[in-house]
Amino acid sequence: MTPFRTAFLLPAFLLAACGDAPEDNPGSLQGDTFDAIADGEVVHYTGTEPFWGGAAGGGMATYSTPDNPGGSEFAVKRFAGNNGLGISGEVDGSAFDLTITPGECSDGMSDRSYPYTATLLLGSEQRLGCAWTDSQPYSGDEAP
Repeated sequence: MTPFRTAFLLPAFLLAACGDAPEDNPGSLQGDTFDAIADGEVVHYTGTEPFWGGAAGGGMATYSTPDNPGGSEFAVKRFAGNNGLGISGEVDGSAFDLTITPGECSDGMSDRSYPYTATLLLGSEQRLGCAWTDSQPYSGDEAP
């Protein structure tokens, strides 16, 4: 892992470990490993400005943009921290480090509400978005 990637991911997981976990958040298990997203579950993610999205599960992920609507598929590794899930790999020659954390999220473009926030470091560029799973879907219109 490059020093830049480590510098990005380490503070996110350390900060997550420092706070008290709310009682109503099943993914925040004080001192325990995050388990609100099962190992076999597919995580979907989306973001705006610039538009990006994809899904990760089964050791593989996709990443799409308006320039590549079909997306690129690549191998990833998952890491469950104290208050979230890390997904890392390499897409089209750039490091892909995605952190999924519990928290209501809005994409700012629709009336959807998502159960997770998504923070992506793609190479040296940070992108913000939202995430959901099939068992923990977003609420709102299917096609806004």
